[in-house]
Amino acid sequence: MSPAILDFVEFSLAGLCVGALYALTGIGFVVVYKATRIINFAIGEFMMMGAYFFFGLAAQAALPNWAAIVLALIAAGTVGGFLERFIFRRLIGESAISVFMVTIGLASIMVGLVEIAWTADPRSLPTFLPDQPFFVPLGSAEAFLASKNGWSFIIVAAIMAAFITVFRFWRGGIALRATAADQAAAYSVGINVPGVFSFAWILGAITAAAAGILVGSISGISSAMGAIGLSVIVVVIVGGLDSLLGALVGGLLIGWLEAMASLYIGGEYKQVATFVILLLVLVVKPYGLFGTHDIERL
Repeated sequence: MSPAILDFVEFSLAGLCVGALYALTGIGFVVVYKATRIINFAIGEFMMMGAYFFFGLAAQAALPNWAAIVLALIAAGTVGGFLERFIFRRLIGESAISVFMVTIGLASIMVGLVEIAWTADPRSLPTFLPDQPFFVPLGSAEAFLASKNGWSFIIVAAIMAAFITVFRFWRGGIALRATAADQAAAYSVGINVPGVFSFAWILGAITAAAAGILVGSISGISSAMGAIGLSVIVVVIVGGLDSLLGALVGGLLIGWLEAMASLYIGGEYKQVATFVILLLVLVVKPYGLFGTHDIERL
């Protein structure tokens, strides 16, 4: 097998693994947007928050990794529920741009709090994933996939399966889908819509935090890691702001495209490539690949 083909396969595998993490974070974004119609620009900072919670519990408090992960996710969910209850619920009825600007301010506050607590220096997370790399057979050769990338993909796939089960069969998932479809109708059948809003923020925060822990295990953490949120915003716009399937497909697509850009034109141009795709998708399908086309009566 030629080196060019082997490079293509290896970069593709790595890109899909990164894309899976984008997709997981994108689902956290979509869950909040579907229920509340809030565009959470601080989604990258929620990732950062989860990673630092895990770092503080595992590396500084010396808790076992599994316990630190569980407590970090609980802490992230608590923060998400607190923000919904005491900030975003008070903004119901305000203009979309006002709420959007609040999320931007929230992102800056979260970065500042992290730098106060842990400084801005990059740090490494304790190792909690197996270190045995994956080798994918390709005829007479084998494609290499780093252990952390491969295991992150497997974990994301398991979380995705859990999401599908929750949204299809569990009462809370059905209530969230009903609220997303029509809040007035949800109220009329006895659904606790404010409770659904809280559930959406808690679930979105936990999901983003889980992605942040996995990202941090691969590339380390810093107060600037929230910049990943820009790629996540691209993912959800390309896939459709209110589509869980769109977040999944968009994440894998953007992750793969970034890998291809890194391989063929250089890593410094990968975000240029993704924003070109974003513009093309918006021109052809303004609501994204799987987004709902809202129809308003004038």
